[in-house]
Amino acid sequence: MANGQANGQWYPPEWPDRIRALAAGTLTPVTPKRAATVMLLKDTDTDTDTDTDTGTVVHMLRRRTSMAFAGGAYAYPGGAVDPRDDDRVIGWAGPTRAWWADRLAVDEAGAQAIVCAAVRETFEEAGVLLAGPTGDSVVGDTTGPDWEADRAALVARELSFAEFLDRRGLVLRSDLLGAWARWVTPEFESRRYDTWFFVAALPEGQRTRNASTEADRTVWITPSEAAAGYDKGELLMMPPTVATLRALAECGTAAEALAAAPGRDMTPVLAEARSAGGEIVVSWPGHDEFTKHVPSTAPTPATPSDPTGGAPA
Repeated sequence: MANGQANGQWYPPEWPDRIRALAAGTLTPVTPKRAATVMLLKDTDTDTDTDTDTGTVVHMLRRRTSMAFAGGAYAYPGGAVDPRDDDRVIGWAGPTRAWWADRLAVDEAGAQAIVCAAVRETFEEAGVLLAGPTGDSVVGDTTGPDWEADRAALVARELSFAEFLDRRGLVLRSDLLGAWARWVTPEFESRRYDTWFFVAALPEGQRTRNASTEADRTVWITPSEAAAGYDKGELLMMPPTVATLRALAECGTAAEALAAAPGRDMTPVLAEARSAGGEIVVSWPGHDEFTKHVPSTAPTPATPSDPTGGAPA
């Protein structure tokens, strides 16, 4: 694997040096940006290629290897919050902004912006829109030149999501989302995000497509199959992706996942680095499988007289 691990955990080559710098107090952590990502689910009874039952599948995309952050890794549609969506009055259905503020542990303006980011990014990257003309309806077909023009304007940030909803007379369906988890990019990362993970079911009549310029492939896959691919080192992923897949695998249907969402712990998960026995231990609280051990000092560079770089024979 490119990350040097037995499994598929994304582990950039610059991490060890940055972890050591953070432990030494010479690295100042970057302030994380707020972001949202959506685990889009659908129930499927039969795989038409193998004529076998598959169960609930999740929509994932593979980030292009050229991407600076998590290149080559499998992830869900998602991206940064647009601050323009935090205070504009928009059509809104489902739990109130106050309810979402309590659930997401932010203020009401922040809650609206985070939920808007979740719905907007799903539309931008998967072509799926969790909104409708009324509070109990969802748009059907979101393809065609006019929809694509709006989607492109959203991607280019020429149009805010609030403006998009208003212009089309749409109501955001926050009741179609379930808050699932919250992960914060480690302090030693150069690009950091405070990300809220949501679950949602694919609306009837809509279909996903690879609408993202950041992805070179999209798949519908069962959470257990995706996690198994990671375990075998075949699919590259970040810790929060693996953790959410393992939790999703416990749900038999999309409806079960949405029903389980209100009971999910939304305490932020943030990696910690501590010194222990001549090495630095990196851990994600509550997720021991991702623990990494990094030498306290960098390996001695190789020289012409010492081609092994100081490593034991």
